[in-house]
Amino acid sequence: MEAAEILVIEDDYLVARTIERSLKGDEFHTTLASRGEKGIFIARQSPPHLIILDIVMPDMDGYQVCRTLRADPQLAKVPILFLTARVKPQDRIEGFKVGADDYLCKPFNVDELILRVRAILRRTRKPAPALAEAAEKGGTSEPPPHCIKLDDYLLDTRSFELHIPGREKIRLTPLQFDLLYHLMTHPGQSFSPNRLLDEVWDYPSGRGSPDLVRVHIKTLRERIETDPAAPAFIRTVPGKGYSVGSLPETGDQG
Repeated sequence: MEAAEILVIEDDYLVARTIERSLKGDEFHTTLASRGEKGIFIARQSPPHLIILDIVMPDMDGYQVCRTLRADPQLAKVPILFLTARVKPQDRIEGFKVGADDYLCKPFNVDELILRVRAILRRTRKPAPALAEAAEKGGTSEPPPHCIKLDDYLLDTRSFELHIPGREKIRLTPLQFDLLYHLMTHPGQSFSPNRLLDEVWDYPSGRGSPDLVRVHIKTLRERIETDPAAPAFIRTVPGKGYSVGSLPETGDQG
């Protein structure tokens, strides 16, 4: 596989150079941008495989940059990793709400950064799933071949859009799509946060925080549930984790 193109949008030169040195070699090709607007321009000229994004920057903050990228059809599916000194839980939640796939705090461990970058790239650069088989698992009605249907939810695997009767279609972020796709292709099964870190995030056992999953589930519910405080589709199964659909549980429960 060709080297992964990684765009680093970071106004601190020393931090940017540290990231660049950490991601050197045949596996990665890194481009640096010191301002948000410049990073957006570079991304539009040549969409990267991954964007590493700071939050605190002088012209546009990282939240604004992320919203702009997610609103651009050409860049909406590019995964984004926030790398920032903003460490409060609310900062993480806001980062995921605007469309980040992952969030790493400064000062950062180089090995941890490389692990997360590789995990994101494995997940986003893997071959497309077998849609026909997934659609068959997803419900009783016959959806289009590129869609998965479960209950009243129709997930379009080409556009990353979720269709719900009576509501406008919802464009999901790459990580939100992967998470919902995994749940919808295993209807009725329960997935613990640690199991989702392994199967969706592709993190090795014991790496990654279950809070990462919980925050993404929370933000996903806020986007798709009629009442996020009493979710009807993405259910919490006490002692087991999360499940979607109304089918009885089968197989490994995690």
